[in-house]
Amino acid sequence: MTTTKVFITPSELVVRPCGMNKVWSLRQEIRVPLANVRGATHDPGVKHEPKGVRAPGLRMGNKLAGTFHVDNQRNFWNVSGYENSIVIQLAPGEHFNQIVVSVDNPRETVDLINRATAREER
Repeated sequence: MTTTKVFITPSELVVRPCGMNKVWSLRQEIRVPLANVRGATHDPGVKHEPKGVRAPGLRMGNKLAGTFHVDNQRNFWNVSGYENSIVIQLAPGEHFNQIVVSVDNPRETVDLINRATAREER
């Protein structure tokens, strides 16, 4: 079940929570200029990383949705379990330091993001 859709426009990365995830995360979507996307990784091990303080959002078991603050960073999470989690690193100055989301096809999504950011760097 998709918790998040990720796609690329000619100039932006768009992250769109699906269904009730919009309510739980208090976000309809996040748009980041491609120039400010540093890359993405498929990282089920993010399960073991500190999540920080939820403000605002939802944290219930393996379900995290919303904004989490840890070590002076603001991160967006929208995961249901961790096996399909991807981590998107953003440039300093963006609203979030990183975006961590569950997607249906993590390897394909990571490749899509990394190809788009590589094109942007040229």
